Amino acid sequence: MTAPSGSLLTASQLRKAYGPTTALDGADFSIHPGEVVAVMGPSGSGKSTLLHCLAGIVTPDSGSIVYAGQEMATMGDTRRSALRRSEFGFVFQFGQLVPELTCVENVALPLRLNGRPRKDAERAALTWMERLEVDDLRRKRPGEVSGGQGQRVAVARALVTDPKVLFADEPTGALDSLNGERVMELLTDAARSTNAAVVLVTHEARVAAYSDREIVVRDGRSRDMERAV
Repeated sequence: MTAPSGSLLTASQLRKAYGPTTALDGADFSIHPGEVVAVMGPSGSGKSTLLHCLAGIVTPDSGSIVYAGQEMATMGDTRRSALRRSEFGFVFQFGQLVPELTCVENVALPLRLNGRPRKDAERAALTWMERLEVDDLRRKRPGEVSGGQGQRVAVARALVTDPKVLFADEPTGALDSLNGERVMELLTDAARSTNAAVVLVTHEARVAAYSDREIVVRDGRSRDMERAV
C-alpha cells in the first residue's frame, strides 16, 4: 500500500498472531491530520489489535507503520514511549482514571509525567475540562462522578497534551445512548479544533457516524469503505 499524500499515520500489510490465532492478516490503514477514521468490525476481528499496533503498544510480526514520515520499527522503546506520552492520546472504554486522584489531577497527569509544574499542568487541565463541560468536577474523584462525566474527563486527559493522534477504543461502549452521543460530539469537535487525527474503534454505527471515513476489519484484513465503492 502506498501512503496517501499527506498521511500522518500509515500502515501497510500488518500481520500479527498470538500463538495459533491470527489477529491481523495483511491489514492496511491511513489517516490524515484532522481526520476521524472509524475502525469497525465484529468482536475478534482484529480492530483493537490494529489500534494497538498503530499506537506502538504492540509490535506487529510483519508489515510497516510510518508515523510523521518515520518507520516505527526503527524507533527504540524510549522514542515510542515518548510518543505515547506527548504526541498520542488515548481514550478507553472504561476511562481508566486513577481513582486516588481528583478529576483535575487525572487530566493534568500526562503533563506532570512530562515534567510540567503542578500549577501549570492543572491550569491547562482546567482549560480542557471547561471545553468538555466537566470543570465543575475538578475536585471530585472518579468514584464520585457519573459514567458519562468520567468519560469526558478521560477525553480531556487524552487531549491535554495537544496530541497529533487520538486513539479511542470503544469510547462509548460503557455509556447509554444519550451520554454516548454527547461524548462523541465533544470528542470529535475538540479533536478537529486542534487538527488531531482520531482513530476510533467501534462496533456501533451511531458512533461511526461521527467519522469522516470507515475502515472495516474482518478476519484480520481491512477494507476502506470510501474506496470500496
